[in-house]
Amino acid sequence: MAATAAAAWWEAMVAATAVGGTGGSSPTVVSICVFTAVLCLCLVAGHLLEENKWVNESITALIIGCLIGAIISLLTKGKQSHIMRFDEQLFFIYVLPPIIFNAGFQVKKKQFFHNFMTIMSFGVFGVFISVAIVSAGCYWLFPKVGFGKLNAVDYLALGAIFSSTDTVCTLQVINQDETPRLYSLVFGEGVVNDATAVVLFNAIKNLNISQLKGGAVLKVISDFLYLFATSTILGISIGLSTAYVLKALYLGRHSTDREVALMALMAYLSYMLAELLELSGILTVFFCGIVMSHYAWHNVTASSRITTKHIFATLSFIAETFIFLYVGMDALDIDKWKTSKASFKTSISLFGIIILLVLLGRAAFVFPISILSNNMSGSSERTPITFKHQVVIWWAGLMRGAVSIALAYNQFTFSGVTSDPVHATIITSTIIVVFFTTLVFGFLTRPLISAMLPHHSRAPSRGHSTGSNSPKDDFTLPFFSTDEEASGSGIVLEQAKRSISMLLERPVHTVHIYWRKFDDRFMRPIFGGPQSH
Repeated sequence: MAATAAAAWWEAMVAATAVGGTGGSSPTVVSICVFTAVLCLCLVAGHLLEENKWVNESITALIIGCLIGAIISLLTKGKQSHIMRFDEQLFFIYVLPPIIFNAGFQVKKKQFFHNFMTIMSFGVFGVFISVAIVSAGCYWLFPKVGFGKLNAVDYLALGAIFSSTDTVCTLQVINQDETPRLYSLVFGEGVVNDATAVVLFNAIKNLNISQLKGGAVLKVISDFLYLFATSTILGISIGLSTAYVLKALYLGRHSTDREVALMALMAYLSYMLAELLELSGILTVFFCGIVMSHYAWHNVTASSRITTKHIFATLSFIAETFIFLYVGMDALDIDKWKTSKASFKTSISLFGIIILLVLLGRAAFVFPISILSNNMSGSSERTPITFKHQVVIWWAGLMRGAVSIALAYNQFTFSGVTSDPVHATIITSTIIVVFFTTLVFGFLTRPLISAMLPHHSRAPSRGHSTGSNSPKDDFTLPFFSTDEEASGSGIVLEQAKRSISMLLERPVHTVHIYWRKFDDRFMRPIFGGPQSH
């Protein structure tokens, strides 16, 4: 009786809102009410399970989303499951920007740029390697299990879809204070990986099937490089513009609210402008966040600094919870499951193939690039990436999330709906992979990291000292020398030799000092920020 009454109440509410019931609202009101209430439930449940060894907030939101989706499907007998359907435009335009911007705004810039080459190697070259392995594997193995009705662009798109990682579960477990370099590598690679996968996916979508032979690979690479470079430049430009406006006008004299509003709106403008210009909004808003935290944040009042950090972090937290909840509810949208005509055996085979290719594709670049990074940096430059750290980095990128689902919807559906059984099977397979990797790998993340990286006190790492007492920090760079220091060609020549020697011995550290001096002398007087000492 209770279930029947609840079902009748739900149908009456949907019918009332559909015809403009109380207040002339629409069915969207029902969806918003459901999601808002369940978000509150996720926050409470995540807090209660915070210390649990096996479950984290991401897994909690995913499970709750499934439960709510099942309840809605039962109450409406599947008639209203469309309110749970994943909308990739909603995801990319409204939910993803605050997450990526906060990632750039809160990033430990010193660690990030100290490991910049390794992070870019993982996030860029690693994605290309993974896409090649996943695409070739799907092209070779799918027909062997009776599923081979995709074209070449679809197979390449599958490579990009399943090469996009979701490192949220791992980052919730890694201790940033104990293993700062490991955290920086996992965090940085996660952001760059998603941006690279999306940019590469867009480049693949622009391919003409009839022109896949010959220079197709070069065209994909050139399009990628163009999108990557222009998106980064756009983000840096908007971040610097915001910093200059805040410094020149000093809005804090009139209103702290204006400062916070301007930073938030300019950040969102950077993302939307990139999308308008068909660039990568992820890269743009990420680097915009880095530049704003480095310059603009120092040009506002103390209260604005506290407010911005908490507002951006809160919006990012809500958006992350919403994404996992959204994915969980979308899995119970039965329309896509009905459209798929694949047998249980075929579905399991596709799932197994994809998981195997994800494991191989990630291992194919994590371990070689880690070894290469260790060999290219001397012991005086930084501590090496140990084998245990390599395993954690490999494991961190095995989980797939909302970006994979959004890309799959973008490629294989039209406005979230498809009538093609083959495309519907790809969508359902993507959902299964996301659920399996998030739940199973996510459950095992905390025990694995506890076993691989037992709790220990943080020890000072070699090569990380940046204080003025470091003897190797005391050399003078000729480009930034004062007129008095530069008097005499012999002195300049000696300084140049010392600089070249330092660059060869400790390249990353030397480039950092070059940038720090350039930043102090030219950038910060214009765009703001404290002077380094």
